[in-house]
Amino acid sequence: MALRIDWADLPAAARAAIEARTGAVLAAEPIADGLTCAVAARLVTCAGAFFVKGVPVEDGRGRAAQRWELAVNPQVCSASPVLRWQVVADGWDLLVFDHVDGEHADLSRPADRELVAGVLQSVQGVAAPAGVPSFADRFSDVLDAGELVLLSGDALLHTDTNPHNLLVGAGRAWLVDWAMPAAGPAWVDVAYTAVRLLEADVSAPEALGWAWQFPSWRAADPAALEALVVGTCRQWESVVGAAGARQSNARFAALLGATVAVP
Repeated sequence: MALRIDWADLPAAARAAIEARTGAVLAAEPIADGLTCAVAARLVTCAGAFFVKGVPVEDGRGRAAQRWELAVNPQVCSASPVLRWQVVADGWDLLVFDHVDGEHADLSRPADRELVAGVLQSVQGVAAPAGVPSFADRFSDVLDAGELVLLSGDALLHTDTNPHNLLVGAGRAWLVDWAMPAAGPAWVDVAYTAVRLLEADVSAPEALGWAWQFPSWRAADPAALEALVVGTCRQWESVVGAAGARQSNARFAALLGATVAVP
């Protein structure tokens, strides 16, 4: 996680550049979530509330993540807060979004799962903009060419549907932080979210039943799903070892109806 600073610790010129767009900031509340940003805050102004996040301009990884958010926001603004402005000033690259009131989804609650399903459904048919990386390429080190082609596609994927990126409130959900988009099969985000349900102690039959409501999931090639599971398990095991990966890999294996980790 990037070292965090508060809104008040930004250079005065950077804050002024934001306020030139939002109006004077009356209050600023730090936001702890997010792995790549160095500042994140809810700003209250006379014009309403905004969410600002940003990184120093020398942070190449963080700026790349923000470029992806800029690239895909127009395609997902029905599911995610609208990105109003990018401001680059006094050594900082900052994004300003509409603020939405919500809490992190609790995927153990059926009501939250229903709202999350709704927001995922709303982006299932969105095509990835030109230049978004291929999802299949993420597994080029652990899958062969025949397996990789099964994970190709042109749907816009979020790929990080953890509860911190799922906000619920006012009878709906939002999917935020599109910092790691990919182009691939639409069912991939359904699969990742089903694994998050398992992490929330939802039973495997319930999680798979939840996934079944998505047409993309029902139409998914079983061999492609197996490629995702095998590739994910191999990668994680290479990072943390067989023992460390066992619990996570068992959850992914459950997507195949298996009860043990796949090789």
